[in-house]
Amino acid sequence: MTFGQIAGFGLIFLMVGVVLWRAVVRAGRQAGANGQDRAMRVYRDQLAEIDRDLARGVIPADEAERTKLEVQRRILELDRDARGDRTASGGGPRVAVLGVVAVMLLGAVGVYWSVGVPDYSDMPLADRHAQAQQARADRPGQAQLEAEYAEAFPGPFDFEGRDQLEPMVQQLREALVSRPEDQTGFRLLAQNEARLGNYRAAIEAQLRVIELAGTRAPVDDLAYLLDLMALATGGIVSPEQEAVIERILRSDPENPIALYYSGRLYAQTGRPDLTFRLWRRLHDVSAPDAPWLQEIRAALPELAQISGAPRYQLPPPPSPRGPSAADIEAAQDMAPEERQQMIAGMVDGLLARLANEGGPPQDWAQAIRALGMLDRREQAGAILQEARTVFADNPQALTTINDTARAAGLTGE
Repeated sequence: MTFGQIAGFGLIFLMVGVVLWRAVVRAGRQAGANGQDRAMRVYRDQLAEIDRDLARGVIPADEAERTKLEVQRRILELDRDARGDRTASGGGPRVAVLGVVAVMLLGAVGVYWSVGVPDYSDMPLADRHAQAQQARADRPGQAQLEAEYAEAFPGPFDFEGRDQLEPMVQQLREALVSRPEDQTGFRLLAQNEARLGNYRAAIEAQLRVIELAGTRAPVDDLAYLLDLMALATGGIVSPEQEAVIERILRSDPENPIALYYSGRLYAQTGRPDLTFRLWRRLHDVSAPDAPWLQEIRAALPELAQISGAPRYQLPPPPSPRGPSAADIEAAQDMAPEERQQMIAGMVDGLLARLANEGGPPQDWAQAIRALGMLDRREQAGAILQEARTVFADNPQALTTINDTARAAGLTGE
């Protein structure tokens, strides 16, 4: 803390001290004055009574004179005592007030030193947002970030089987030169280039996958591209990654990978309040085994404090969700009775969770799909109607639920 800051605190509290001192002294004077006035009124009444008694002849003149002298002596003593009390009592309130001011000053400085940021100048919220917007606009591009990360962490990454994988990937590269329309081949190349740590080559291969898909590229392919781009920059979100995020969210506003990297973007550019909003949503739609779950659960309480939501309570971790289509398909090798029992138990667990806690539209769609595959059509129809009620004000969610219902043969429900 600088001398100027300390002086500023001192000036403020001295001004407060002056106000307190004047208030205490004024109150003391007022209390003393009130007592003195009452005594003076009594003595004046006594003098007036003596004069009346003398005029009526009730008391002789010499006695009246002696009595008046006694009352006047008491008036003089009262006046002398009042002046002495004001002088003697003035120091006590002053010392008390100065002591309170000193304690307040030292306490405030101590608290500010421990929890404040003495060297951080005051900045209105609008200026902070403008500064964050400028930081976002001034970010380095993907190529620069990739170069910086590669320089800081030069490869290659060693792992068991690398010697066998490298020649196979080389063969795939060569084969795709003559098969530029082989989407499956480029998808396989992107995955294996990433395993080798060749992130730029993996990104180029995945871009080709998306290019071959055209305007109807699956969201999963875009999300994998986003993952690759973030791996290549060490997790720093570039403007090019932001463009991919926006493209994903246009198709799937609840896509967890896009929400995760959006939160990282805002955290890196000075808007933790937006990170809190996004990661709070992400927590609600994440699977229990989501790779980002531990990170966001650790960050959310602090983000809530920074964002002005001190009452935020971190919810319990997401519970295991119901069976996916892959789970049900994998159960086909089991005995019919065992398979039916396993699937029914998983579906019932999902339905119980939806009834008690609710859930995102994907969970409701999953329940409808599973009930349809179990041929529990009446129950599937009831869940469909309930889901439509729950998400009546959410067109995107209704689209997900209705598409699943049609796929499960519940169009007429």
